[in-house]
Amino acid sequence: DNSLDFFGINEMLETISVPIIGVLTKIDLSDQERLIKRTEMIREAFPIKEVIPISALHDFGVDVLQRRVIELLPESPPYYEKDALTDRPLRFFVEEMIRERILAHYEKEIPYSVEIKVEEYKDEEKLVRISAVIFVMRKSQKGILIGQAGTKLKSLGTDARKRMETFLGKKVFLQLYVKVDENWRNKEQKLKGFGYRS
Repeated sequence: DNSLDFFGINEMLETISVPIIGVLTKIDLSDQERLIKRTEMIREAFPIKEVIPISALHDFGVDVLQRRVIELLPESPPYYEKDALTDRPLRFFVEEMIRERILAHYEKEIPYSVEIKVEEYKDEEKLVRISAVIFVMRKSQKGILIGQAGTKLKSLGTDARKRMETFLGKKVFLQLYVKVDENWRNKEQKLKGFGYRS
């Protein structure tokens, strides 16, 4: 009976060559009889042999799931050095610091319509030079971001720069520009450039 297969999951699961574990969550809300019945329903509806019941709220079964996942992971050489903290470039963190400061400095109409792109990142001996563009969707948003005589943008830049200096452990020279691109969310090439498409 594939009545549980609302979204064609079976077809997708059959193409997967790695082991699959079904995880039955919130078991603290079920009695033993219902738990057994649901486990059997999952095994019958999907090509899943192993179902692990857990309650994250009560920390039940989570350790079992974790151990099982570790057991099933294939051995491989390390992908990164032991002291590597992330696979993201520094530009990514700089963009996120600017975004985070926009969220802190501006009202609701601005933060969710912006995208940040670092156009220049020069790491010199004693200084990091960064030039970034904040893309907005409307001219009115550009005006709000910049503020009267550039005061709002200057305040944003100062705040973001201080964060960057703490993070990078160096002095930072930060230049921020604001550009209007009404359709940046709908342009495939732009979305790829911003990392939203592969």
